[in-house]
Amino acid sequence: MNWSPIPFTPLFKERPWGGSTLEGWGGRHLPAGKKIGESWELVDRPQDQSVVAQGHFAGKTLRWMMENHGRELMGECFNPKKPFPLLVKLLDCRERLSLQVHPPPGVAARLHGEPKTESWFILKADPGASLMVGLKKGVTRQVFEQALKTHKLEPLVHAFSVQTGDYIFIPSGRIHAIGGGLLILEIQQNSDTTYRVFDWGRVGLDGKPRDLHVRESLESIDFNDFEPQPSLINHATGTLVLCPEFVVALQTGLSCELIALENFKLIYVLEGQGRIGSQTMKEGDFFLLPAAMQEAKVEGDGHFRFFVVGVP
Repeated sequence: MNWSPIPFTPLFKERPWGGSTLEGWGGRHLPAGKKIGESWELVDRPQDQSVVAQGHFAGKTLRWMMENHGRELMGECFNPKKPFPLLVKLLDCRERLSLQVHPPPGVAARLHGEPKTESWFILKADPGASLMVGLKKGVTRQVFEQALKTHKLEPLVHAFSVQTGDYIFIPSGRIHAIGGGLLILEIQQNSDTTYRVFDWGRVGLDGKPRDLHVRESLESIDFNDFEPQPSLINHATGTLVLCPEFVVALQTGLSCELIALENFKLIYVLEGQGRIGSQTMKEGDFFLLPAAMQEAKVEGDGHFRFFVVGVP
């Protein structure tokens, strides 16, 4: 069989802080009248499955692909009976998200949750958009717990402005909140465990206050994590994020003629147009490159830039 890049149909998730920015983004079309906050580009979870959009395996789920073509899809180093290791999303944040944290591995096991390390890449930022990530210097757990009682948490969390092209790493245990006016590519461990510390008095889509997880949050927050700073994607290529859970590199059609595929790779096109093998690609497109391709030849115009995501 002649393997080629595999596209998937996005799964759209309605969120109280979502909007319609993703309409038309990379050819995506949103359901009418819904506040879409998340587009799950690749997911393998019991309640949610990515479905192949076109080609030989059109209509098949990612789980079916792994169970029936696991080695060809992922490579020899992975057990296809286990969940796919990554989850990739686009986030349309029209309003500020909750102040939240994801549990580190040891804490997650104790709380019957899943650890979650992620990285955010700002695809589009409105003027004045900001993030809240980490604690301000000197904030202790005692100070934080006292502020919880009066709902005066915002002065304790490190906030900063961001612009299109920024990115920041969010290891598990790092407290965070995404501000409004941001479109973000999120690359993360395959996990859906989030503990909300505070939700700014907002109600959910059902009109009721959303659940908070104060006890779990206090156990998960790294109280030695102070004032992390974002980085800026520039026109250089190379590795942006390297952690035990995933690797993210930024490449161009001119600087990378071949992508080696001992294992699977994920591709998200940041800008421009190009081709990988026989598959044309444009801004906003997302594909899985199966390991069975062995290598992928890249060609593109002078603006073709894309993220390559894998597992170390």
